[in-house]
Amino acid sequence: MELDTPVLDNHMHLDPDYGRGLDAVEDFARLGGTHLLVVNKPSWHLDVEAETGEDFREVFERTIAVVEDASELLDGRAWPVLGVHPGLISRLVDERGFTPEEARNLMQAGLDVAAEIVEDGRALALKSGRPHYDVEDAVWDASNAVMRHAFELGAELDCAVQLHTEGSDDLTEVADWAEDAGLPAEKVVKHYSGGTLAGPIPSVMSEKDRLRVAAETGEPFLMETDFVDDPDRPGAVMGPKTVPRRVRWLLEEGHDDAVRIAHVETPRTAYGIKTRNHL
Repeated sequence: MELDTPVLDNHMHLDPDYGRGLDAVEDFARLGGTHLLVVNKPSWHLDVEAETGEDFREVFERTIAVVEDASELLDGRAWPVLGVHPGLISRLVDERGFTPEEARNLMQAGLDVAAEIVEDGRALALKSGRPHYDVEDAVWDASNAVMRHAFELGAELDCAVQLHTEGSDDLTEVADWAEDAGLPAEKVVKHYSGGTLAGPIPSVMSEKDRLRVAAETGEPFLMETDFVDDPDRPGAVMGPKTVPRRVRWLLEEGHDDAVRIAHVETPRTAYGIKTRNHL
């Protein structure tokens, strides 16, 4: 089946040094993928142990470079999404001796650098969140402060914020925090979502069961693989061919409206991007 639609993977990582890099993009494009949102890998995965906010710039610049190369392989284009992985706080506190407050300040400073790049037009959105595992109260509070700082930056820049958080079907409180900061909830995107989510826009992992639920709601959603591009975990979390394959499946199941919502309407609403205009 030829795909007469844009096909966007909302959350993918690319590592040209140690992973598959552009080979993964070629696989995505060969199956009909047209657009990518590429999120920087966690800083420590790129051997960056940040001491200052400025130290994150290397991570962001490496991501921008691979995104530029990826765009050359797509009928559409790729965009960078830049930020500080919320799991860093545990690395800082548990392994490097930071207090939660010191870790909060460093992570917020890293987001400030990412925001500069978004403001310059070289990245599309910010990435933040909080740990998806149990942490002590002080770490949880510091993580929430980092996330709320990302919302403030997103509001200033009028850009989306992608979130990495605990699994949930109700993050209304988090969306309310974004609204309080001046960032509309429709510009808050929950990475690694199930088929339904109250509050932010769900970026649904591209498993058939989750997608069927999302498609039947008629609500805004996005699709993703969270491909991690790690040579020690080939194909994890999902391979780069998955989203195009699932789009074909959705169309075969008669979910044409859901495909339009996920790959045209929601990208425009959340990120201000026009996927059809790039084909």
